[in-house]
Amino acid sequence: MSTSVSDPLGIFGGTFDPIHIGHLRLAEEAREHLDLSEVLWVPAGQPPHRGGPTVSAGHRLALVRAATAGHPAFRVDPAEVESDQPSYTVLTLERLRGLHGAQRPLVLLLGADAFAGLPGWHRWQEIFSLAHIAVAHRPGFPIAAASLPPVLAEIFAQRRVDDPADLAQAPAGAVVTFAMTQLAVSATQIRQLLANGKSTRYLLPEAVIAYIHQHQL
Repeated sequence: MSTSVSDPLGIFGGTFDPIHIGHLRLAEEAREHLDLSEVLWVPAGQPPHRGGPTVSAGHRLALVRAATAGHPAFRVDPAEVESDQPSYTVLTLERLRGLHGAQRPLVLLLGADAFAGLPGWHRWQEIFSLAHIAVAHRPGFPIAAASLPPVLAEIFAQRRVDDPADLAQAPAGAVVTFAMTQLAVSATQIRQLLANGKSTRYLLPEAVIAYIHQHQL
């Protein structure tokens, strides 16, 4: 192996409608397990793979900022929220690659379900030339190639690395997996609790709960 080209930067994109403890724990465990220098949170302005979010992009950006404000290794990128274009991952990574240079290792953080759906994404095969991919899975249930679409299973087998340290040796192209604490929390569940006037304490950071109540979201 060659010497490290730079400290890997985690990229965590999503609708975050709203951001919750599952998102925060994934980012934190990825940071530690993969030795990421930082995690860059990228709220989607107009997510192309789902229906419109229940609250505005500006509010979702504010919620992410509120949730991550106390963490020295978390940063928030507002560019997708400020854009009037769909938030395709490949375009986001092209923009970030331009900002961080050709040699900075970028590590796209995905859950197992999102990774399995990768072949349905816009220009998905180009993602591997722009970033590494780190896939979070349930403890005891590692990602199996047989469970993936055949075209993705082949790429997974070719690009998979077992040592997270390998991510620092190249700017893009590898796939690594890591187990994260299983938290059965979803944004859909939280929206239902809020709609029914139920408590979301311990599912959302206190700063997020306060913002939601302040703006009656």
